[in-house]
Amino acid sequence: MKKRRNRRKKIILLLFIIVLCLGVGSYFVLMPAQVSLDFSFMSESVKDVAKKIEETKKEEEKETLTPPQEETITSDDNGYGKEITGPTYIKGILIVNKTYSLPNHFATGNDETAYTALQRLQAGANQAGYSMPLLSGFRSQQTQETLYNRYVVRDGKDLADTYSARPGHSEHETGLAFDIGSIDNNYGETNAGRWLKEHAHEYGFIIRYPKGKEDITGYQYEPWHVRYLGVEHAKKIYEKNITLEEYLGIA
Repeated sequence: MKKRRNRRKKIILLLFIIVLCLGVGSYFVLMPAQVSLDFSFMSESVKDVAKKIEETKKEEEKETLTPPQEETITSDDNGYGKEITGPTYIKGILIVNKTYSLPNHFATGNDETAYTALQRLQAGANQAGYSMPLLSGFRSQQTQETLYNRYVVRDGKDLADTYSARPGHSEHETGLAFDIGSIDNNYGETNAGRWLKEHAHEYGFIIRYPKGKEDITGYQYEPWHVRYLGVEHAKKIYEKNITLEEYLGIA
């Protein structure tokens, strides 16, 4: 009796295993495209798996913590296609042009060191027999905006962009730039203009927008516009006959 019961249990268990195997086999045969098992992890050590998990975690954290770029794309016309918000210093020198801009209220007036150097330059010019009056120094961004808009109304934006900076892009907003002598395109051909070109570096200044470099500076020749850099930098730029952009390697 016991043998018969044991035999019956074995038969039932065998049938259950057969049915189970048939069911699982049918599932994988009928739906092969939906079932994909990856056992590649079995060939990797626990250390390798942990390393990959850590690397993935670091990549996710890096993407989360990456700060926004300071570089933005603006209207691509007249050299203003790309803007890098500042203030930006290269080689310890503040750079402001059609690419590098300044925040509003960056300065509140003429830089004291630059203005003192300007007074020494004016004294030197007087000793040489030339008057070198200050015509324009520091300008707020609001003043620059008013001037620029006035020029746009008068001459159109394309022409205005060749001789006037848009607000936020003017060197006058740094307090380090001055218009002196005479605002005249022929000023560089006068004796006073020649003296300024040949001696400005001795006082730490450069002619910021020289003749023949308009494609680099983005502005017309301005023999009256000087920018203070300090004697060391100004002398190197003068001797190499290059622009500030070329000197800083951003031309």
